[in-house]
Amino acid sequence: MMLKKRCARIIALFLTIAMLLRINVLALEEAPPVQIAAKAAVLMDASTGQALIKFNENERLYPASVTKVMTLLLVAEALESGKLTLDGKVSASAAAAGKGGSQIWLKEGEVMTVEELLKAAAIYSANDACCALGEAIAGSEEGFVRMMNDRAAELGMTNTRFDNCTGLDDETDTHLTTALDIALMSRALLQHDIVIKYSTIWMDSLRDGATELVNTNRLVRFYEGATGLKTGTTSKAGCCIAASARRGETHLIAVVLGSGSSDDRFETAKRLLNWGFANFATVTPQIAPSLITQVRVLRGAEQWIKPVPPAAMPILVPKGSEGDLQQSVDLAADVQAPVEAGQVLGKITITLDGETLGTYPLLAPAAVKKLDFAAQLQRLVAALIS
Repeated sequence: MMLKKRCARIIALFLTIAMLLRINVLALEEAPPVQIAAKAAVLMDASTGQALIKFNENERLYPASVTKVMTLLLVAEALESGKLTLDGKVSASAAAAGKGGSQIWLKEGEVMTVEELLKAAAIYSANDACCALGEAIAGSEEGFVRMMNDRAAELGMTNTRFDNCTGLDDETDTHLTTALDIALMSRALLQHDIVIKYSTIWMDSLRDGATELVNTNRLVRFYEGATGLKTGTTSKAGCCIAASARRGETHLIAVVLGSGSSDDRFETAKRLLNWGFANFATVTPQIAPSLITQVRVLRGAEQWIKPVPPAAMPILVPKGSEGDLQQSVDLAADVQAPVEAGQVLGKITITLDGETLGTYPLLAPAAVKKLDFAAQLQRLVAALIS
């Protein structure tokens, strides 16, 4: 009996040790490669959307003024669609003029151009300017917030709810998002050069120099290649930032939520970006033409067609492996007419160490009509004579 008890204790001890070891191994595997002084963080490649570092990336938190990434995205899209123009005039409403927090002290009825308000929002994080822009697009802040939430859903931001266009959270407990969702909307915003033009300005002014604008994102001045985007600070949210930078072809996004101080926020963003630039490179594969052969067109007005690849998209790879990319082609031996222009005839796959990094369709460059009976007969006779 004593022997059985000892054996049971030994087995239990071994099981406990094994569990502890497993927990330690898992913790080691999940630990981010840089120090993160924040509640949540994400490092994302802007070109591919690949998340390189994730830390509590799906924890729902207050974003403060990082909310304005979505506000700026909708403004950029309104400008590109023609709904707004940079020289268009906007009259400040009482609601816009009444916004607290960071502001340019708009007065009710004061008229500014869209460009002036965009500068105030992108550089100085002005809440009143954001509200005025939202009203110019949707008619009211409430309508604009609906647009924000609809756009968030389109981008796959499944853990986000916006209650306003500024990030002010004194009167809400439901204005929440995640580091991963912010990275997604930041990536969408970076596709609009017009916003980067303003988010990278360090200092500017409005009202003929009477109102000075200093960028709330000090990385714009002090970090090489910075392209924006937005800071945010409230007592609920802590210190937050969505920071982006480009070096060469590599464009990265660092999202930091819930830092205890402004220094922690900026230092964590820098660590994330530095690690990304040190470890990864962006390459655009050059498709080898020799790999693409002609495809026979059965019963077509043309007997052969040579597929063409679309423009190759950038691929993120570990630094030093740029020359190790492999290409393979999967192409149909023949295709039945009629063939439509742009019809997929095969694919080319880019791999690195057996892992697929990108797949590109091979397309028909032009339409090929189907031969009618007379033409088929004529071709058959010509083949027999020859």
